[in-house]
Amino acid sequence: MKQLALDIGLTTGPTLEGYFAGPNEAALRHLQLWLGSAGQANLHSPVPTYLWGESGSGKSHLLQSVGAALSAQGSRVGWLHADMHEPPEFDENWVAVLMDDVERYNAVQQHAAFNWFVNAQSLQRGVVAAGLLPPADLPLREDLRTRLGWGHVFALQVLTEAERRAVLRQAADARGLMLSDDVLNFMLHRFSRDLGSLMELLVQLDGFALQTQRAITIPLIRAMLENE
Repeated sequence: MKQLALDIGLTTGPTLEGYFAGPNEAALRHLQLWLGSAGQANLHSPVPTYLWGESGSGKSHLLQSVGAALSAQGSRVGWLHADMHEPPEFDENWVAVLMDDVERYNAVQQHAAFNWFVNAQSLQRGVVAAGLLPPADLPLREDLRTRLGWGHVFALQVLTEAERRAVLRQAADARGLMLSDDVLNFMLHRFSRDLGSLMELLVQLDGFALQTQRAITIPLIRAMLENE
């Protein structure tokens, strides 16, 4: 059997609607308000927002959801992540800049991030960033670190296993699916703790079960993985 992946077969992009907030409700509501209503699509606060928390807390899900929502509004955004080795110059057509995994930025990326930040602030554009650590502990140049921490800062928490189990059960019931305790245990213990990834896994399982005309069982999950 293939090694179990953390995030497999994502068929749809992350959305704010698809994020089960749990203890992170304040961060979700803040981003929803920041994005604004359809009639105020371009009214995004220039005060920066920084999301931090351990892996599986949903930082990247929220950041990607913001990017997708802005794109759906017809807006352009700048995106900087730790795997982007040659960041582009700041574009004045961007309505916001998004920065992920900031604790991993090298010197070149930190220089670009600071430049983007300064330009975004001078032009009243939004900044939303995410990282593993709180601002004070980020191993970044001081001028960038302090800017990331002066606005809205939200510490995200990973959902408990009981919360993830309840959400998966509810989502399965809504689809008319029967998930045994053994299947839920397998999903929760062998895959990513990120709820968005687990929900995408459930969607993929639903489709594979329909295609094969089989109930969702652990052997079905293994069969699906072998077909990846």
